[in-house]
Amino acid sequence: MSALDWIILILFFSCLVGVVLWVIKHKKDDTSDYFLSSRSETWLAVGAAIFAANIGSEHLVGLSGAGAESGMAMAHWEMQGWMILILGWVFVPFYSHSKVFTMPEFLMNRYNKNTSSTLSIITLVSYVLTKVSVTAFTGGIFLQSVMGINFWYGAIGLVLLTGIFTVLGGMKGVMTISVIQAPILIAGAFTILLLALLKVGDGHIINGWHETVKYASSNGMTNMHLFHPKGDMWYDKFPGLSVIFGASIIGFWYWCTDQHIVQRALAAKNLKQARKGTILAGFLKVLPVFIFLIPGIIAAALRAKGILIFKDNNEAYGSLVSTLLPMGVKGIVVVGFIAALMTSLAAHFNSSATLFTIDFYKHHRPDASEHRLVVVGRLATITVVILGLVWIPVMKSIGSVLYEYLQNVQSLIAPAIAAVFLLGVFNRKITPKAGEWGLLIGALIGLFRLVLMVFDPGSHFDQAAQKLIVDPSLHTGIFAILKINWLHFCIFLFFFTMALMVVISLFTPKAGEQQLQGLTYFSQTPDQIRETRESWSAVDVITTLIVVGICVAFYIYFW
Repeated sequence: MSALDWIILILFFSCLVGVVLWVIKHKKDDTSDYFLSSRSETWLAVGAAIFAANIGSEHLVGLSGAGAESGMAMAHWEMQGWMILILGWVFVPFYSHSKVFTMPEFLMNRYNKNTSSTLSIITLVSYVLTKVSVTAFTGGIFLQSVMGINFWYGAIGLVLLTGIFTVLGGMKGVMTISVIQAPILIAGAFTILLLALLKVGDGHIINGWHETVKYASSNGMTNMHLFHPKGDMWYDKFPGLSVIFGASIIGFWYWCTDQHIVQRALAAKNLKQARKGTILAGFLKVLPVFIFLIPGIIAAALRAKGILIFKDNNEAYGSLVSTLLPMGVKGIVVVGFIAALMTSLAAHFNSSATLFTIDFYKHHRPDASEHRLVVVGRLATITVVILGLVWIPVMKSIGSVLYEYLQNVQSLIAPAIAAVFLLGVFNRKITPKAGEWGLLIGALIGLFRLVLMVFDPGSHFDQAAQKLIVDPSLHTGIFAILKINWLHFCIFLFFFTMALMVVISLFTPKAGEQQLQGLTYFSQTPDQIRETRESWSAVDVITTLIVVGICVAFYIYFW
């Protein structure tokens, strides 16, 4: 980092202060403004905010590291642009019609309070122990590899700065910085991609691509591991069509039901803006494979040539940034990346505060004033910041082992939640008790496997090899469950939860028509159907088909 780069960084932080002051000057002291930006955002802000909420250090560090490790295998989880379209076309109308702030609030309307509380607890715990801490942990690694900042200063500083920004700026501040950050991030990432291709191709981009493909082919990294059970070193981890089904279940949970994503769509001023915003996010979601994962593969190729030096694959992207970018440009790109880390972290802070305030505090204090609810939301954000800081030393001590575990955590959280939302919206015969017990039992089964993973006697982290070593022969007794491939377990848990809900529905009272009105696909009112139909146009359909076409073309190319 040169003096010019640091000056650019200082100007960025000055811009953050300006955004906070602007928000404070124009803020309304109510929950709609603090948690949902007064439901006044346009499609551009919504699309940028959804993309920014998704892009965090798990991409700058984790996805690039995955590219350097296994090539295109993890692309399944990134080619989910089509799943964001389902959020805009199918689920946002139900969330919007019910006027909810949170996803647990929607489940309370569809099922009962116990279902809502269960989802809130699952979401809050997962945010604190995975989302917040992982972003801080891997963010510290990125800042250390690019800027030379001590890991602890980088991780703690990132959490504290983002916490202050979220407490003062609320959702409007997050949405505003997302619009500024997204184009800088995309432009900077493409700059790194082009420079990396030039470097590995000795000054020629096309030659660079051929060299990258040549390196990837020789290391079994060029396909998405769909139908290669023999001779494919990654097939056991990413087996056949299970990758597509497993990634889709996780994608549905993340893009259509997870609070920190859906909350951005609910901030739109109307259904039309929300849908257009999700379509824009669908286009943007196609980019991470090209701007993060493929550069990870290029970094591995450059390491093989002796041009880059890094031991841990998590340092792949940071090595590209620190080595390839010229003075000044590096500062601009780093600004975009820090803004991406902050908006992703801020999204989790704000969503955690929303969940606690609306689903717990307001439930027990229904007469609380709007001012009081906003204050509680700020205190909840501060609490999450503190808990995230407390968890960082644990992340640091366990290191890459926990990061390996976290790749599987979402496959244990997603199935039960996805099943409850999917059946809840499309099957009016599913009863409140079925939703309650389906979510609880499905979550407990996932938690049970997670506990076994944490205490797995058959795994250890080899510091010399910088990789997780698993010995399946030690998976005996109750640990034999871990012999089941994690994607197969994800699919099993999803269908098991749905079957359990159907069986329970046969023996428990159904919800009344008044409760279901507007909450399921087959109980919408004529006015709601008309409002939904009037919210889309031919342009929306065409752009949606283009996103789907891009995703299909990608799968065909890397088949």
